[in-house]
Amino acid sequence: MDFEALVKHISTIQSTLQAQAAHAVNLALTARNWLMGCYIVEFEQNGEDRAAYGEQLLKKLEQRLNVKGLNERRFREFRRLYLVYPQLKEPIAQYILAGSEIRHTLSAEFTDPIRHTVSAELQSVNNQPSEWNTQADRLFERLPYSHLKFISKIENPVKRAFYEMEAIRGCWSARELERQINSLYYERSGLSKNKEALSALVQRQAMPLQPKDIINTPVTLEFLGLNDRALVTENDLEQSILDNLQHFLLEMGHGFCFEARQKRILIDGDYFFADLVFYHRILKCHVIVELKIDKFRHEYASQLNLYLNYFKAEVMQPDDNPPVGILLCTEKGDTLVKYATAGLDPNIFVQKYMIELPSEEEIKKFISTTNY
Repeated sequence: MDFEALVKHISTIQSTLQAQAAHAVNLALTARNWLMGCYIVEFEQNGEDRAAYGEQLLKKLEQRLNVKGLNERRFREFRRLYLVYPQLKEPIAQYILAGSEIRHTLSAEFTDPIRHTVSAELQSVNNQPSEWNTQADRLFERLPYSHLKFISKIENPVKRAFYEMEAIRGCWSARELERQINSLYYERSGLSKNKEALSALVQRQAMPLQPKDIINTPVTLEFLGLNDRALVTENDLEQSILDNLQHFLLEMGHGFCFEARQKRILIDGDYFFADLVFYHRILKCHVIVELKIDKFRHEYASQLNLYLNYFKAEVMQPDDNPPVGILLCTEKGDTLVKYATAGLDPNIFVQKYMIELPSEEEIKKFISTTNY
């Protein structure tokens, strides 16, 4: 074995076992979510005290469990996953029963409730012909929960099967799947005279699934008990500036109270991250700071406006003043800023920041000693 062979072996071990670990996490996550959906439906149909909870069941469940990531919205997703994919029962049962710990608590309850609830629900909610059912073990093994969550929202069973097939065949990332759904790939395929050529083109341009795509999602991070910060991959320059900006504002005092860094905001199933959030105790308002490591773009103002509107609706207390947004960019054109912010929240302020550069002498020395 030479050195290059050693590098190749180590690299293969890393990539192979990393993918295996990501796959194992995904199987557990899909099984958990499907099972939770199963028991929720079972309770809604046959629970002894279901009438006492009614439409508040999922909210009450969230409050009683008090587990991060298990909320009313997620429970609705899990219930839909179960109703749309009842065929996952068999592979999930095999997966669960293969475990050494959980099988003793689930095996007896796992068969009876599922058998008599699925058919009734499918007739009223799904009405899915059996010929459009993708093979259950392929769904479970090849499509992560992040993919099943998107596809399960599709009501048309043929369209659903189309995206299942294409996502499996192309090993798409969740972002790629969402992009193809939003770009009406199914409809474009129906209009295309050469469907095979269109499919080949889409697959060549598609973003492939990587192990980090499975692990680095909000649902998976919450499932694994990891901190939200693990979800955000930041540029080193941006990270350094935020560190110093946060320290600077706190050192200023005068009412700045640090509240959050990379504040996670959930809107319509999508996550957004506000760089820094302060509360100013004298002004009695939140101050949201967004940092961009390039020149001002009009979409940056819209993004900050989105955060301000979210804080007004979801965070601001009755005795608070409206939040203030500060957008920092490396360059800004006054005219573009004027037009981009017209009609937006008046509390949006766009400023230019400077990075301290090396001295001219240091740059000259660097150039004179560098070999090209």
